This record gives sequence, C-alpha cells and structure tokens, in this order.
Amino acid sequence: MPIEEVSIPDERKAILIGKGGKTRKNIENKTGTKLNVTDYVKINGPVDGLLKAHNIVQAIARGFSPKHAFKLLDEKYQLEIITLNEENENTRRRLLARIIGRDGASRKMIEKGTGTFVSVYGKTVSIIGHPDEIDAAKQAIEALLIGKTHGYAYSLMKKD
Repeated sequence: MPIEEVSIPDERKAILIGKGGKTRKNIENKTGTKLNVTDYVKINGPVDGLLKAHNIVQAIARGFSPKHAFKLLDEKYQLEIITLNEENENTRRRLLARIIGRDGASRKMIEKGTGTFVSVYGKTVSIIGHPDEIDAAKQAIEALLIGKTHGYAYSLMKKD
C-alpha cells in the first residue's frame, strides 16, 4: 500500500488526533487509511483515500479546524497554500496582518466575498473552497500582499 508523509507543527497534533482520538479515527474511517502521528504524520492506504487524508491532515496542520478540513472529502473542494518563506520575519508579520485585518475583519470579508475558508498560520495563508472561489480569494490575498488597498482587493472578489 502507498505511504504518504505530512509534516505537522507540534501544537496542531492534538487537534489532528482529537479528543479520545476521534478526529484521527474519523479521517481513517472516511478515507480508508491509517494515520500514525509521530514527529510527522505517516498515512497508509489506497491511493484515492491517501490523497484525501493527505489534504485533510495538511489543512489541519495549516490551522484549519477539522470541521473545515473535512470539506476536502468532497471532490469539489480544494486546498491552496500560499507560502511567504522568502520574506523576513517583520515583513511577513506585516503582510499576514494585512490579510487578517483588525479583529479578523479582512479575512472574514475575503471568506464572505468568495465563499471560502481562509487560515493564516505560521508562514502561510491557506484557502479551502471550490476552484473558482479559491481563485477569487487568491487574487484578493495577492493584491494585499503586493500593497494594494483593501478596497481594491475586495473589488477583485465581485462576481460578474
């Protein structure tokens, strides 16, 4: 059987496992895989289940709640991760703050305007949604990252 490995921050492991192992068992049952959580997550199982389990584990590792990560069981949903590795710490912090906004207002506006779920975690901004929704959210996020105004970024999300 194929094996997949996913790295996960230590502070996200408890969320992946869930109370009494409930989240891990849920992932295993819904994907037909087995998860072994150590320094990283090793996933064993059939190819189709492996890909779904990988995406769910990766979404949880990137800050999504299991509830939102389980949307990835539906073929219509995808996970997109934007990485800001190339930026220095201060620049990255400033850019991520622009995406989050005061009290999370900007992130919520992007989610509401596109129908996606957005997570800002570590050095990444991740999006769960349908491909066209992800494209709209990604356009708005990338506009904020290059210094465009929030108003301009939100205007990119408008449906024609």
